[in-house]
Amino acid sequence: DAVEDCLGVCNGLAELDACGICGGDSLPEDCQGSSVFFSEYAEGSSNNKYLEIYNGTGSDIDLSGYSLSSCSNGCDDGLNWDYPNNVTFDSGTIVASGDVYVVCHGNADGSIQNQCDQTFTYLSNGDDVFGLTQVSTGLVLDIIGSIGEDPGDGWDVCGTSNGTKDHTLVRLPSVTSG
Repeated sequence: DAVEDCLGVCNGLAELDACGICGGDSLPEDCQGSSVFFSEYAEGSSNNKYLEIYNGTGSDIDLSGYSLSSCSNGCDDGLNWDYPNNVTFDSGTIVASGDVYVVCHGNADGSIQNQCDQTFTYLSNGDDVFGLTQVSTGLVLDIIGSIGEDPGDGWDVCGTSNGTKDHTLVRLPSVTSG
Protein backbone atom coordinates (compact mmCIF):
# COMPACT_ATOMS: atom_id res chain seq x y z
CA ASP A 1 0.00 0.00 0.00
CA ALA A 2 1.11 3.54 -0.68
CA VAL A 3 1.67 5.79 2.33
CA GLU A 4 2.33 9.53 2.48
CA ASP A 5 5.30 10.74 4.49
CA CYS A 6 5.07 13.82 6.72
CA LEU A 7 5.67 16.10 3.71
CA GLY A 8 2.75 14.55 1.84
CA VAL A 9 4.99 12.66 -0.59
CA CYS A 10 3.60 9.28 -1.53
CA ASN A 11 6.06 6.63 -0.28
CA GLY A 12 8.45 9.47 0.60
CA LEU A 13 11.26 9.21 3.13
CA ALA A 14 10.71 12.33 5.27
CA GLU A 15 10.22 11.47 8.94
CA LEU A 16 9.08 13.25 12.05
CA ASP A 17 11.72 13.99 14.65
CA ALA A 18 11.25 13.49 18.40
CA CYS A 19 9.17 16.68 18.60
CA GLY A 20 6.98 15.81 15.66
CA ILE A 21 8.71 18.22 13.26
CA CYS A 22 8.85 16.88 9.73
CA GLY A 23 12.47 16.59 8.65
CA GLY A 24 13.65 18.10 11.94
CA ASP A 25 16.51 16.97 14.14
CA SER A 26 15.14 17.75 17.61
CA LEU A 27 15.96 15.60 20.60
CA PRO A 28 13.20 14.51 23.01
CA GLU A 29 14.38 17.01 25.63
CA ASP A 30 13.86 19.85 23.10
CA CYS A 31 10.13 19.16 22.72
CA GLN A 32 7.31 21.29 24.05
CA GLY A 33 5.11 18.17 24.21
CA SER A 34 2.41 18.96 21.64
CA SER A 35 1.06 15.81 20.08
CA VAL A 36 -2.48 16.95 19.43
CA PHE A 37 -3.49 16.25 15.84
CA PHE A 38 -6.16 15.05 13.42
CA SER A 39 -6.32 11.28 13.64
CA GLU A 40 -9.26 10.86 11.29
CA TYR A 41 -11.16 12.87 8.68
CA ALA A 42 -14.31 11.92 6.83
CA GLU A 43 -16.06 13.65 3.96
CA GLY A 44 -18.83 11.31 2.97
CA SER A 45 -22.12 11.51 1.17
CA SER A 46 -24.62 14.12 2.24
CA ASN A 47 -23.78 15.37 5.75
CA ASN A 48 -21.62 12.43 6.83
CA LYS A 49 -18.61 14.52 7.74
CA TYR A 50 -16.37 14.65 10.80
CA LEU A 51 -12.94 15.54 12.16
CA GLU A 52 -11.34 13.50 14.93
CA ILE A 53 -8.74 15.15 17.18
CA TYR A 54 -6.32 12.85 19.01
CA ASN A 55 -4.54 13.68 22.28
CA GLY A 56 -1.14 12.01 22.26
CA THR A 57 0.50 14.36 24.77
CA GLY A 58 0.72 11.87 27.63
CA SER A 59 -1.62 13.91 29.82
CA ASP A 60 -5.15 15.30 29.76
CA ILE A 61 -5.65 18.52 27.76
CA ASP A 62 -8.25 21.26 27.78
CA LEU A 63 -9.29 21.89 24.17
CA SER A 64 -10.26 25.48 24.96
CA GLY A 65 -6.67 26.43 24.03
CA TYR A 66 -7.21 25.03 20.54
CA SER A 67 -9.52 25.77 17.63
CA LEU A 68 -10.35 24.67 14.12
CA SER A 69 -9.55 27.33 11.55
CA SER A 70 -10.73 26.97 7.96
CA CYS A 71 -10.95 28.28 4.44
CA SER A 72 -13.64 27.66 1.87
CA ASN A 73 -12.39 26.30 -1.45
CA GLY A 74 -8.70 26.73 -0.65
CA CYS A 75 -8.08 30.18 0.85
CA ASP A 76 -8.92 33.56 -0.66
CA ASP A 77 -5.47 35.14 -0.44
CA GLY A 78 -3.38 31.98 -0.21
CA LEU A 79 -1.84 33.08 3.09
CA ASN A 80 -4.47 33.54 5.77
CA TRP A 81 -7.43 31.64 7.14
CA ASP A 82 -10.78 32.78 5.80
CA TYR A 83 -12.24 31.76 9.17
CA PRO A 84 -9.64 31.76 11.97
CA ASN A 85 -10.84 30.05 15.16
CA ASN A 86 -13.97 28.97 13.29
CA VAL A 87 -14.68 26.16 15.76
CA THR A 88 -13.80 26.78 19.38
CA PHE A 89 -14.12 24.61 22.46
CA ASP A 90 -15.57 25.58 25.81
CA SER A 91 -13.27 25.83 28.80
CA GLY A 92 -13.24 22.49 30.55
CA THR A 93 -13.49 20.46 27.33
CA ILE A 94 -11.05 17.83 28.56
CA VAL A 95 -9.63 15.11 26.33
CA ALA A 96 -7.83 12.35 28.18
CA SER A 97 -4.42 11.21 27.01
CA GLY A 98 -4.85 8.65 24.24
CA ASP A 99 -8.48 9.65 23.65
CA VAL A 100 -10.17 11.50 20.80
CA TYR A 101 -12.65 14.34 20.42
CA VAL A 102 -14.95 14.27 17.40
CA VAL A 103 -16.51 17.27 15.66
CA CYS A 104 -19.23 16.21 13.24
CA HIS A 105 -22.01 17.64 11.12
CA GLY A 106 -25.25 17.85 13.10
CA ASN A 107 -27.13 15.84 10.47
CA ALA A 108 -24.56 13.08 10.08
CA ASP A 109 -25.61 9.43 10.18
CA GLY A 110 -26.41 7.98 13.61
CA SER A 111 -23.23 5.88 13.62
CA ILE A 112 -21.21 9.11 13.37
CA GLN A 113 -23.45 10.97 15.82
CA ASN A 114 -22.85 8.24 18.42
CA GLN A 115 -19.14 9.16 18.43
CA CYS A 116 -19.63 12.92 18.06
CA ASP A 117 -18.67 15.29 20.91
CA GLN A 118 -19.54 18.59 19.21
CA THR A 119 -21.41 19.54 16.06
CA PHE A 120 -20.46 22.05 13.39
CA THR A 121 -22.46 22.57 10.22
CA TYR A 122 -19.81 23.85 7.83
CA LEU A 123 -17.41 20.94 7.57
CA SER A 124 -15.51 20.29 4.34
CA ASN A 125 -17.04 19.14 1.08
CA GLY A 126 -13.57 18.02 0.01
CA ASP A 127 -12.01 21.33 -1.00
CA ASP A 128 -12.14 23.25 2.28
CA VAL A 129 -8.94 23.52 4.33
CA PHE A 130 -9.17 22.76 8.05
CA GLY A 131 -6.37 23.39 10.51
CA LEU A 132 -6.01 22.49 14.16
CA THR A 133 -4.66 25.72 15.61
CA GLN A 134 -3.62 27.17 18.96
CA VAL A 135 -5.95 30.00 19.91
CA SER A 136 -3.27 32.12 21.61
CA THR A 137 -0.62 31.97 18.87
CA GLY A 138 -2.37 30.84 15.70
CA LEU A 139 0.22 28.07 15.40
CA VAL A 140 -0.99 25.35 13.04
CA LEU A 141 -0.59 21.95 14.73
CA ASP A 142 -2.11 19.98 11.89
CA ILE A 143 -3.87 20.66 8.60
CA ILE A 144 -6.07 18.86 6.09
CA GLY A 145 -5.69 20.40 2.65
CA SER A 146 -3.45 23.34 1.82
CA ILE A 147 -3.74 27.07 2.28
CA GLY A 148 -3.72 28.36 -1.27
CA GLU A 149 -5.69 28.00 -4.45
CA ASP A 150 -8.96 26.09 -4.70
CA PRO A 151 -7.97 22.48 -5.48
CA GLY A 152 -11.16 21.80 -7.45
CA ASP A 153 -13.10 18.93 -5.90
CA GLY A 154 -10.40 17.97 -3.37
CA TRP A 155 -6.71 17.44 -2.67
CA ASP A 156 -4.85 14.39 -3.88
CA VAL A 157 -3.88 11.99 -1.11
CA CYS A 158 -1.13 9.46 -1.76
CA GLY A 159 -1.95 9.02 -5.41
CA THR A 160 -5.72 9.14 -4.97
CA SER A 161 -7.16 11.97 -7.02
CA ASN A 162 -9.52 14.13 -4.93
CA GLY A 163 -8.63 12.03 -1.86
CA THR A 164 -10.27 14.52 0.49
CA LYS A 165 -13.63 14.21 -1.31
CA ASP A 166 -15.94 11.31 -0.48
CA HIS A 167 -13.25 9.50 1.52
CA THR A 168 -12.30 8.74 5.10
CA LEU A 169 -8.66 9.38 5.95
CA VAL A 170 -7.20 7.57 8.98
CA ARG A 171 -3.70 8.26 10.31
CA LEU A 172 -1.41 5.27 10.72
CA PRO A 173 -0.85 4.26 14.37
CA SER A 174 2.85 5.10 13.94
CA VAL A 175 2.02 8.81 13.44
CA THR A 176 2.66 10.72 16.66
CA SER A 177 1.98 14.31 15.59
CA GLY A 178 0.33 16.38 12.87
